[in-house]
Amino acid sequence: MTPDPHTVLITGGASGIGFALAQKFHAVGNRVILAGRRSEALQQAAERLPGALAETADITRAQDRAALVQKYPDLNILVNNAGIQLNSPLAEQSEADITHELCVNLTAPILLTHAFLPMLLKQPHGAVVNVSSGLAIVPKEAASVYCASKAALHSFSQTLRWQLEHTGVKVFELMPPLVDTAMTAGRGKGKISPEALAEEFWQAFLADKYEIMGGKTKLLYRINRLFPKLAERIMRKGL
Repeated sequence: MTPDPHTVLITGGASGIGFALAQKFHAVGNRVILAGRRSEALQQAAERLPGALAETADITRAQDRAALVQKYPDLNILVNNAGIQLNSPLAEQSEADITHELCVNLTAPILLTHAFLPMLLKQPHGAVVNVSSGLAIVPKEAASVYCASKAALHSFSQTLRWQLEHTGVKVFELMPPLVDTAMTAGRGKGKISPEALAEEFWQAFLADKYEIMGGKTKLLYRINRLFPKLAERIMRKGL
């Protein structure tokens, strides 16, 4: 992909990985839209990126998705970054917890992509960027629903890429390792910063590398290819 000019919408863009990606796009002159549920945090984030827009939206709600599509018909890059992780055994989760986690991590990104796709296909150059996880490769024991949702998002990214390969829309997938964000606070070691991950993404994005394994995800992938039982033992220890 060329670095600019693009109109880029990033879900979960107020902090963490989403904001780090926004900084990369903004730095080279793209029009950046930060979307999320926390109005105050979004406004504060947008103020750090002159010209960026803040859109309060819950992408699990059909009416909020429709409002974004109606407001930004010229969008040509969609970054599906918003996600949540509940670290507890399935037996301890409520049905509402399970449904919400699946909706945020999988259903909403698919539906938002579906809603924007007619507009993206009209653009000379377009892209969908799905932020999945290294846990899409090898799951961890403590977060079965999260891992399942990210594995499914990985599969969705692959098949959507095949469906769109003869169009102007490119499909990227960013598979982060453990990143130092609010979601991972208090657990895990060896985290990388959101900024370091965003730099890895940016170089791969410019080079049209569609599956981007950040940080230790590359190592996990290699271990799983060569020694799958070892990868399983590592990940069962949890992060």
